[in-house]
Amino acid sequence: MNRKKILVIEDNLEVRENLAEILELSDYEVLQAEDGTLGVELASREKPDLIICDVMMPRLDGFGVLNILGKKPDTASIPFIFLTAKAEKADFRRGMNLGADDYITKPFYKDELLAVVETRLRKSDQVRKHFDRTDQGLSAFINEARGYEELKKLSEQRKTKHFKKRENVYEEGDYPRYLYFVKVGKIKIFKTNESGKEYIIDILKEGDFLGYVDLIKDTPYTESAAALEEAELSLIPKDDFASLLYGNRDVSSQLIRMLANDIAEKEEQLLQLAYNSVRKRVADAVLYLSDKEGKNEINILRDDLARIVGTAKESVIRMLTEFKADGYIDIVEGSITIKDRQKLINLPA
Repeated sequence: MNRKKILVIEDNLEVRENLAEILELSDYEVLQAEDGTLGVELASREKPDLIICDVMMPRLDGFGVLNILGKKPDTASIPFIFLTAKAEKADFRRGMNLGADDYITKPFYKDELLAVVETRLRKSDQVRKHFDRTDQGLSAFINEARGYEELKKLSEQRKTKHFKKRENVYEEGDYPRYLYFVKVGKIKIFKTNESGKEYIIDILKEGDFLGYVDLIKDTPYTESAAALEEAELSLIPKDDFASLLYGNRDVSSQLIRMLANDIAEKEEQLLQLAYNSVRKRVADAVLYLSDKEGKNEINILRDDLARIVGTAKESVIRMLTEFKADGYIDIVEGSITIKDRQKLINLPA
């Protein structure tokens, strides 16, 4: 089992080495930084499991360290414990507002230090557990979150709503009231231009979330969502979503990882669909939908496929016919089956 890695940021050499000795004797791997600037560099590079940081330091104080690390996606979720000789309420409040997880006041007892460290690591491990992107996984995550004092008021039950094929989940300009989670079926995310032409931005399936960007921004939806087929969605109320996002740093980090599971991949795919040739875009769209399905066979209306590609339906049909003739795909009763994935991948842009 890998040892937990703890970063100690403390400008006083004696205190820093004392902390390191106690932690190393308890079988932790310890990294040391003598000031806040070096601490930020070490945290960014080493990604420790926990940070213990002095408040009053030259160059960059503990509040500055926490503020910087809290804005970086790869360090924001690291449990952070302040070490301070000051016990003034204003300092505690400022630190907690920035996202600190706990405080240890100097001088400290060995048992007190280890108890705080073990508690923070245990809580972090609990909420960092992998939660499947299923309705059961979402329920397990929310139940785990409810164990935190500040999140005990989360709703016991989530609404579930059924949508018929082509029924709107929400429309561009509506005001967000829920975070939506796809339990069953497929949902298309689309925009409509001034002439009424529809362009599909994405297709979501079971395990995907939707509507969270505008919910976080607290602004009207900038796109619309509708069921591509019979669908069932879980609805997480806006207040519950805000509590999960802002109520506890560990929970927030896990939620963000769940929401942004494939955002980098999605952005890359959208860029490819936007700038490649029509032939390449059709191939990429077929591959994209296949990856979403997790199988080589896809079923989609040619109108919807054309909206994803951003071209005319006739152009999509022509490209599919060429792909079939070339042996890249097969088409039976409208269903597209990929026969040579590598050839589709290697098509020139």
